[in-house]
Amino acid sequence: MPVDRVDIRELCTDAVFERGQNYYGDGRIRERRRVDDVVTATVEGSKPYDVTLSLSEPDFDPWCTCPYGGPGECKHVVALLLSLIDELPEDEGERIDEVFADIETSALQAFVREELARDDAMLDRFLAEFGAASEKSHEAYREDVVKLFEEHTEEHPVVFEAIDFSRLTDLGERYRAQERYRQAAAVYRGLVTGIDDNIDLVDGAYGHYATVFRKGLDAFIECVAAADISPPEYDEYEAFLVERIESGASVHREEFERALSELEDAVEG
Repeated sequence: MPVDRVDIRELCTDAVFERGQNYYGDGRIRERRRVDDVVTATVEGSKPYDVTLSLSEPDFDPWCTCPYGGPGECKHVVALLLSLIDELPEDEGERIDEVFADIETSALQAFVREELARDDAMLDRFLAEFGAASEKSHEAYREDVVKLFEEHTEEHPVVFEAIDFSRLTDLGERYRAQERYRQAAAVYRGLVTGIDDNIDLVDGAYGHYATVFRKGLDAFIECVAAADISPPEYDEYEAFLVERIESGASVHREEFERALSELEDAVEG
């Protein structure tokens, strides 16, 4: 879809729009790239922030790694959108298609295997996307979340910005779409547990973490309810929620209590 100034204006406050204009005018946008309808860029603020948006999604479905927690979108998103009004980046998807047309299947398979061996996140997405069985546990997904927090606390002891958990949420949605509810539940359980265990490190973007946590917990309950679980499985899921209520972060206690009640209602219903 074309990017229009009026549409951008509706996504943010007056103050944010003005700051976004200043950022665009100051030339703070770096490394714009487009593959099909997805556009990414780095925007220089107090530090470099990564911005992603989609030209085919309502309101562009933007994402930014900055800690902005106010109404509407942040100035980094606004700056990138403004840069797209007059000129879109060249679509790399066309060049990718040209390579696919000429590449031998064996060469492509060898390249994919090598990249999968190097990148755990890509391996998870590959297995989920193409319906392969996965035995990855909720503990392993929790460790993925812990690593994200560790990466964001290498320079400072706290996390100011919004960590991008889309690797896990997208993975959970892939498993849900395939009706592999137990594996999806493992993903969401690992996500909420990892956030719960590390929430004391968060010192900014509080709304982001609250939203991701709540949506992840809701998805966990929905997947457990859809999985047609056995009584022993129910007992294990229930024990997990009870343990979190008793020993998890106090800020999440009410959410876990709500989830336990909803799990009981879903299973009994």
